[in-house]
Amino acid sequence: MRLIRITGIALAGLLAAQDQPLLDANKALAHYAGMIEWMNTAAGAIPGLARAGSPQLENSRQALDTLRRTGNPNHTPTHYAFLASARGFLAIADSLPKPHPFHEDSRRAVSSLRDAVDRAETHLRALLDVRERATANPDRDNLKRYEEANTLVGMAQPGNPRVVFLGDSITDGWRLNEYFPGKDLINRGIGGQITGQMLGRMMADVIRAKPAAMVVLAGTNDISRGIPATAVQDNLAMIAELATANKIKVILASILPVHDYNKDKDPSLERSTRRPPETIRQINTWIKAYCQQKGFVYLDYHTPMADSAGFLRQELAEDGLHPNADGYKVMAPLASAAIQKVTFVPVLEPPAKKKRLLPFGGK
Repeated sequence: MRLIRITGIALAGLLAAQDQPLLDANKALAHYAGMIEWMNTAAGAIPGLARAGSPQLENSRQALDTLRRTGNPNHTPTHYAFLASARGFLAIADSLPKPHPFHEDSRRAVSSLRDAVDRAETHLRALLDVRERATANPDRDNLKRYEEANTLVGMAQPGNPRVVFLGDSITDGWRLNEYFPGKDLINRGIGGQITGQMLGRMMADVIRAKPAAMVVLAGTNDISRGIPATAVQDNLAMIAELATANKIKVILASILPVHDYNKDKDPSLERSTRRPPETIRQINTWIKAYCQQKGFVYLDYHTPMADSAGFLRQELAEDGLHPNADGYKVMAPLASAAIQKVTFVPVLEPPAKKKRLLPFGGK
């Protein structure tokens, strides 16, 4: 029977994984798929369960689909949602009267589902433990990254305003000295960071350098990790308030758009599933309004870098997220104009004017 085949395979995987609390991502998804099979079998075997347990079964399906589709198979809130729905379904199944005689295959499906729910809970607890250990990292904000470099920062020179660029990998990968030669611009970007980590670096990486201004480009990693927009806004506000309290002019940049144009070459380049354009626009709208309210400068990278579909222009980033040289060429004059608004000094020299060739004998 099909039920026995599926149950046997899933049980074998379950028994093999019992010694390891944390399942491999693919094994976890296969385990959840087996649980849904058992839920379907139980729904067909217990009168009334198909109707009463339908919402829980559908929620489980949606949670599994989310884990498969978003490219983030270890997203703990979605694992919790799946487990809660499966436990709810099992509770309904236990509460309903069973037919007599209750077929052995149906009994085995319910028993297997109960074991699988317990195994899924063990997996979720292991995921939470991993997350907690990562959070408990003694250098959670990666303060060591620029620890030595910060000791080498001297005094700013008159006429050459110092500006700190605080951000994630988009800032980290920007060779500021090539785009703004001779200018006192300090790159303090760290790949993968979220706004909360940048807030933790404000004293060490920004305030102690005594810059005239700072440019903050942050939030895309928060969105990718499912951090609420309100938390991103709070962190950006705290960063700005700390800068203001230390007489540092604030420039808050919009989050860059993303694109999916190369996903056919590599499925991992489908960026919009984890960084929805609507969420990016929502946070950017708040950043712009906050800057207007507080008198800060809003640096709009999004508008000139987005195409008619609202995606990042394809030619500005091969991977759909990180700007290439052409992308940074678009960003550089925008950043220069924003810095000039608060320091009154341009940091990007205008292109040299070409000399007009005069006719022979002209002067």
